[in-house]
Amino acid sequence: MKILIVNGPNLNLLGEREPEVYGRDTLSDVNKWIENHELSGDHQLHFFQSNHEGEIIDYLHAHRKSADGVVINPGGLTHYSVALRDAIAGIQVATVEVHISDIHAREEFRQVSMVRDVCIAQISGHGKQGYVEAIELLEQYRRQSS
Repeated sequence: MKILIVNGPNLNLLGEREPEVYGRDTLSDVNKWIENHELSGDHQLHFFQSNHEGEIIDYLHAHRKSADGVVINPGGLTHYSVALRDAIAGIQVATVEVHISDIHAREEFRQVSMVRDVCIAQISGHGKQGYVEAIELLEQYRRQSS
């Protein structure tokens, strides 16, 4: 499977920004960990991060016909981006929403996800392991859809 691993705003600051919430691993550390995980060996993983909503949407649009699945951590876009929600719905590629921290145990505004209803699942609060869990869900979804 070709899987897009998309990270949104401020995730480039992992390891620096609020390490008590997000951990000490950098985004590069997380990406390498995902890439080296035994489950990832069977897949083509394509990593992308942007602090710009339009760049994320353009990336999803550009890869919509070649991707088999998307793992997305929308960061702050989770809570207000109707445009990102519509892009995920529009590309018609199975997508799993991932959050390193448990958004349901945080501030009230963080508990709302605009993209949840257009994703096949949401994983929240499992740290970097959530990305691998999302890949597993995409595998299961593909098997069930075949």
